[in-house]
Amino acid sequence: GGHISHPVDISICLLCAGYLVLRLAFSGISSNYFWFSGIILILPCTDTFIKVDLRTVTCNIPPQEILTKDAVTTQVDGVLYYRIHSAVSAVANVTDVHSATFLLAQATLRNVLGTQTLAQLLAGREEIAHSIQAILDSVTEQWGIKVARVEIKDVRIPVAMQRAMAAEAEAARETRAKVVAAEGEMNASKALKQASMVLAESPAGLQLRYLQTLTDLAAENNSTIVFPLPINMLVSLGQKSKGG
Repeated sequence: GGHISHPVDISICLLCAGYLVLRLAFSGISSNYFWFSGIILILPCTDTFIKVDLRTVTCNIPPQEILTKDAVTTQVDGVLYYRIHSAVSAVANVTDVHSATFLLAQATLRNVLGTQTLAQLLAGREEIAHSIQAILDSVTEQWGIKVARVEIKDVRIPVAMQRAMAAEAEAARETRAKVVAAEGEMNASKALKQASMVLAESPAGLQLRYLQTLTDLAAENNSTIVFPLPINMLVSLGQKSKGG
């Protein structure tokens, strides 16, 4: 607790404060602060009673119009979480600590995002948020503020830019599909080349493959297939009949 000493002829005011706040009593003689909950003696003529909330504060940053490094206009909003860790600094070092923190968060968001390209902004939200948090924390330390977290909620880009990005993504997908198809054709041609080399070394294997293909065609289509019989097969059959 703290102690306030004043002439006895000054009237005394009794205040009963709640939990989760820090009570500060400032006067021309001394400043006393109390960490406990209960009845506090305040001299209304010379003392000022200030209640400081020590809980985490949620601050919504409204959409800010940002011109990115690659000259794209976007609107970005976010949310800031902070708390007061030094009530004396929050009251003595700045007039309105919450307003100062809010305005600083807006300016820092615009300044940091202005150094990023649109692609960096869309892909690196977490890293950018950590950078903004570090900057805010270093400045608000003297105000008794501890920045707990910064989040970038939404990034709005013009409709024309959205269409251009969609067209670019579609073109990239088509390019990848063509590359995959070309690689498949190349692998298939290599396999066919190897198969032809193997069949060229074995004429009987080529004939068996020919007959297997005809069998597959006959199984799929219930029709009569007329095909020429290879001459070498006729020669081999004639030789066998003569030998018999």
